[in-house]
Amino acid sequence: MLNEIQQRILREVADMVNMPSGAVNIRSDGQKLFRQNTENIEIVSKTDRDGIDIRIKPFTKAESVHIPVVLTESGFKDRVYNDFFVGEGADVTIVAGCGIHNCGGCGDSQHEGVHTFYVGKNAKVRYIEKHYGEGDGLGKRILNPETVLYLEEGASVTLETSQIRGVDDTKRYTRAELKGENSEITITEKLLTHGDQKAVSEMDVFLDGAGSRTQVISRSVAQDNSSQIFYPRVTGNCDCFGHVQCDSIIMGRAKVR
Repeated sequence: MLNEIQQRILREVADMVNMPSGAVNIRSDGQKLFRQNTENIEIVSKTDRDGIDIRIKPFTKAESVHIPVVLTESGFKDRVYNDFFVGEGADVTIVAGCGIHNCGGCGDSQHEGVHTFYVGKNAKVRYIEKHYGEGDGLGKRILNPETVLYLEEGASVTLETSQIRGVDDTKRYTRAELKGENSEITITEKLLTHGDQKAVSEMDVFLDGAGSRTQVISRSVAQDNSSQIFYPRVTGNCDCFGHVQCDSIIMGRAKVR
């Protein structure tokens, strides 16, 4: 039996899950709520640990993958491992993220999503990840995402992450290894904290392939008494290009370091 929040989720994504070009996996409180595959994109549950494998066939074009996660139970803690295998020459959009609705007593609700991408030769991926928390209970809303990417020759990734509002504590880690020649990644992180919230974001980008490139862009707003710490690290091990940019708006007694 679905609770009211889960029913609302299904209603709100009804248009999305009926798209003929899209693969979908919806996870709620640790359980699969809905799944849809396509001819070119297959989502399979892992057998050794909690999570899914998403396999995208070579040269798949103009298709999308949506894998939202929702927590509705106060005090629920969730850790999931999702692996993406993107075939040679594919061009896809992947949308992920988590929403926590915690209105219960003092129990903290927490989600940790570990996403690993294997991006094939000349493949192109746009990855969008959004996080949001809500609820008037005393329990915290905690999100700790981890993203790891391996890029082959000519692969291109655009990574866009956003923490919209309502997340009390977050530790974010992003690691990209550009092994292939002329591979590139653009990472844009947008982060909002307010109240007494705390956020830590670490990024490691390794440029190992000749001609590899990266841009790391951090844009944040810190309000009230919240605090943020950023560690954007780029290491060049060959003929390559890297650019790191951090912009923050600081309000009240907030701190950004």
